[in-house]
Amino acid sequence: MFSQNNHALPSGYELGDYRIDRQLSVGGFSIVYLAHDAAEVPVAIKEYLPNSHTLRSEGEIVPTVPPDFQADFNHGLKLFFEEGRALTGLDHPNVVRVLNFFRANETVYLVMRYETGQTLRDCIRKQRGRLDEGFLRGMFSGVLDGLGEVHGHGLLHLDIKPANIWLRTDNSPVLLDFGAARYALDIGPPEPRAMYTPGYAAPEQYHGKYTLGPWTDIYAVGACMYAALAGGAPQAADDRLVDDQMLPARQRWGSSYSPRLLATIDECLRLEPTRRPQHARALQASLNSDAAGNQPPGSWLSRLGLRGW
Repeated sequence: MFSQNNHALPSGYELGDYRIDRQLSVGGFSIVYLAHDAAEVPVAIKEYLPNSHTLRSEGEIVPTVPPDFQADFNHGLKLFFEEGRALTGLDHPNVVRVLNFFRANETVYLVMRYETGQTLRDCIRKQRGRLDEGFLRGMFSGVLDGLGEVHGHGLLHLDIKPANIWLRTDNSPVLLDFGAARYALDIGPPEPRAMYTPGYAAPEQYHGKYTLGPWTDIYAVGACMYAALAGGAPQAADDRLVDDQMLPARQRWGSSYSPRLLATIDECLRLEPTRRPQHARALQASLNSDAAGNQPPGSWLSRLGLRGW
């Protein structure tokens, strides 16, 4: 496994019909660039480049993949390509819009609509969990609307977390990073090398006892809502199965948020999949119910009123 980070493509590099401007972000599996197309429209380009399996030194374009890592690299490359293929069929304001995907430099690139804003993770860190209920209801309603569209196209996201929810400058959300996505027609036990994030992954993503389905993504949405109040992820589901130490939302924040919001979070985070809400749009309707007059008496939210921040 490599210890150094891969070098990004240089500014001004011509990548097919696009010109690289600068690096926007980097993660363990990819680099995201700001680029411009032939009409000078800004786009975001995501390059598959896992640090653990590849090495690209300064001045190089094509990454080096040692023979021992080639099989894992190819597996990830296939998933990355499938992400592009799956998302090109989706056009929803709350789902990342993939405009193009192609192979070049012995890897794969996804071209996405460029959005300005921040991740929900960054927002939670800045606010330290002190998020307004009106904002939470509106933002997660948008997440669920987009997720309903994803499920309606026969897909599961399987890696919903605050880092994968982008907030535009108007606070409307966009679901990002479908690298772990699977077609619902292929529902079954998790794959041996499936990606998941502790704290946000549902119990069924750790083992084959339960079948994966829309309820798996709904657990993750509940975990994101819990994290928005707590300032960090809830206890990991595999640990909860052994010794559940997670305090229910209704018990932890009963004096600060409405009973309906807290009950919705707790329903999503049930360990048994059949006891969770089964459909994103039904959960969206539940989240939107009683939004205006269901504040706990004397809470700071009832004094301030429902408003965005």
